[in-house]
Amino acid sequence: MERTVPTTASEAIDLYLRTFYSLLRTTAEVQIRTMEESHSAMNSLLHPDARKRAPDMSAFIYCLLRLPDCIFEVDMVVMGQGEEDFSQAGYGQVETWQRVNAPARRRRCFFNGQDTLACYIASRTDIDDLIPLLTAFQIEWNKMNLLLALAPVDTAPLLDNPDGRLAALLEMELEDLDRLKSVWGKDFAARMAAIGSRNTRIRVQLLSGSLNAYRRATLHWMENIERKHGELFSSPVYFVSSNTHSLANMVSGFTRRHRDGLFSFLEEKAGQALKQEWEQIRSGQLPSSEENFLYYALRKYQELDDCRLTLEMQYAHESQAGIARIPSLHSFDVEAQVIHLSQIQPDLLDPRIRPGEAVESALPSSNAIILNIDYPLGLAAYNILAKVAEHAGVILGAYVLGKAATLNGVIGDVMIPNVVHDEHSRNTYLFTNCFRAQDVTPDLIYGSALDHQKAVTVLGTFLQNHEFMDVFYSEGYTDIEMEAGPYLSAIYEIARPKRHPVYEIVNLTDLPFDLGFIHYASDTPLSKGKNLGAGSLSYFGLDSTYAASAAILRRIFTLEHHRLQSAN
Repeated sequence: MERTVPTTASEAIDLYLRTFYSLLRTTAEVQIRTMEESHSAMNSLLHPDARKRAPDMSAFIYCLLRLPDCIFEVDMVVMGQGEEDFSQAGYGQVETWQRVNAPARRRRCFFNGQDTLACYIASRTDIDDLIPLLTAFQIEWNKMNLLLALAPVDTAPLLDNPDGRLAALLEMELEDLDRLKSVWGKDFAARMAAIGSRNTRIRVQLLSGSLNAYRRATLHWMENIERKHGELFSSPVYFVSSNTHSLANMVSGFTRRHRDGLFSFLEEKAGQALKQEWEQIRSGQLPSSEENFLYYALRKYQELDDCRLTLEMQYAHESQAGIARIPSLHSFDVEAQVIHLSQIQPDLLDPRIRPGEAVESALPSSNAIILNIDYPLGLAAYNILAKVAEHAGVILGAYVLGKAATLNGVIGDVMIPNVVHDEHSRNTYLFTNCFRAQDVTPDLIYGSALDHQKAVTVLGTFLQNHEFMDVFYSEGYTDIEMEAGPYLSAIYEIARPKRHPVYEIVNLTDLPFDLGFIHYASDTPLSKGKNLGAGSLSYFGLDSTYAASAAILRRIFTLEHHRLQSAN
């Protein structure tokens, strides 16, 4: 079929990708500094001021929130696909090292306590994500190091009480300095002193990166689930890619059962801002969902050392409600949840998803399960869904809930696409999305629901520039994300007798199972807003997340009721 989608190739982005993949083919270590020129030349939307002397604080904070805190001590980053890769390369048992995490990126990483960070990669997308993060981090670190070295005064006293003078020395706005202070908190002085004390020269090494190894890692992930839940072989499955909290919270009723404990937390230990928001909700001054706020409060409460509603208590309660959690082991970091529809207790359900007496009375006879996974990054989505389809029983539905950037909306909006252009396969997928705006709108308070959207699946968050985005915007693509294309490639192979094509317009409107994609806006990249450095969407993100999760669960309950009726 003749192509009518925009040609998206950007020479600068392609050059950057060719540069670091050719370098990573070596068996030796590679200096990040060798990638700085092609990174800067790309003129990324997330790092537009890479060439300027003044720090690009939005880019730096974006990196900080997606790299582990130990990055300040790291000189060497090693990437591998399995524990044996690190062992064979002489790094020993990396999983005995300190497990480290980033606030806004899930990646299984381990730190040796000195200078080396070991990162598991689930697909090529992890490389496309990690290399630009490290490169941007190093560029901005070394800018600030230079400015502190050139300062005409001793900067040490300013680090303990940062103000406009320090901002001026660092050639940044005071607002940007305040944002950095809020990210680092009490560690601000120590970390700024570390930046001022030395240039950083990070090295990287890719131990393995073969397609076969990615498949093997995904097989290990799947086998870990099957060992604990062999019923996947024969059970009808509703596949959901979302997160580890929203479906479990709405189904288990844990927060509703422990409302009194959460109210005590809000009164006794919550911060002033959280207390004030709760009072505004209770008094009706702030339009909001009480359930959403309690889910948010539970997360905040469980961050405290003396929390009486522990994760262990929550997981035990979920188990009684038919929800089993399966953490990933020895591979990429994607938790799975198995929810048995027959074990759901209607009286525990979030009021927004109560399906009614007829459905509730039918569910105990269901043999179907929901397999919910913590949404993976990029191409890992293809590997996972393809493997699930190979090992599970019949697929009844596939539903994807994830973050996206928007070119025509605001943060908190919900976008429901029926066209996806995938930069991995260069396919444009046309499909019937089972969701409409009215499925989400009843539970959406802060944003708008936008259906009939066109989405583009990009290779990585840094791998976009204005030329790239302008082409898509002119063609009506306004929903930018990283997983829909790979999922649709896997869905093609589930429904068709051959491997997915490349560079075609692909019609998937006649699938033998239900399909739905819902994205919630977390960034507005064309505005170059300060939100690019935001680590989480906080309460506004919860509003759209739970509205979308409610729509997914209602859809599953309805379809399962119809299936059970047809069987009888």
